[in-house]
Amino acid sequence: MNDFQYVGCEPDLFKHGINWKRYWSAFIQTYLHGEVLEVGAGIGSNTFLLRNYCQRRWVCLEPDSALAERLRALLDARKPIHLCEVDVGTLKTMVAEALFDVIIYIDVLEHIEDDKGELTRAAGRLKPGGLLIVLAPAHEWLYSRFDKTVGHYRRYNKKMLAAVAPKCLKLERLIYLDCVGLCASLANRLLLKQPLPSLRQIKVWDGIMIPCSKWLDALLFHYIGKSVLGVWRNGPELQAKDD
Repeated sequence: MNDFQYVGCEPDLFKHGINWKRYWSAFIQTYLHGEVLEVGAGIGSNTFLLRNYCQRRWVCLEPDSALAERLRALLDARKPIHLCEVDVGTLKTMVAEALFDVIIYIDVLEHIEDDKGELTRAAGRLKPGGLLIVLAPAHEWLYSRFDKTVGHYRRYNKKMLAAVAPKCLKLERLIYLDCVGLCASLANRLLLKQPLPSLRQIKVWDGIMIPCSKWLDALLFHYIGKSVLGVWRNGPELQAKDD
């Protein structure tokens, strides 16, 4: 029996970040094929964004049984468009034979205390040539009351995220996203010190800042940002590329 209960309440709030989700998802959509495992699927905000007919199978792994039930209800209401499986648990509790072409962690790894051990387990679940994708909040110096409230153990820079990735995987991409949002996060840490942003603040960030970040991020070659995105491949086929 799984007793895990998620302490954060931001999934219901950040589901309103439509532009943000479309922005970061554009960087990973072409990687999503075959059998996909979404770790920490929550209430499915990212599932419905990413799942399409390019994937043969999509498994939503969620340790919080209450969130998993909400996700099941939403999936059942949208069949047959979104045919997904929901598994309550973690990589430790999944059947050992389950292997995937792609494993994704979208704003999840920072909630896991043993992040290095988690990614080692994920690497063991990848098929040859399989992909590990991680999106996480960036920079420890931005760690705020908000991070603590929602159960973040840490934030990452490129070096930190690369360090916890298993050495058996080859780096494909490692970039920062949302340079304008970085300024907003810094303002919250230093001035506002809010445990959670308001819905109005989310809409301002998503509606005004994200379109600006899309333009500036490219101009700055993704050198800074409030989130970090990493993609690794299982196998030596492709040479590592660091953006």
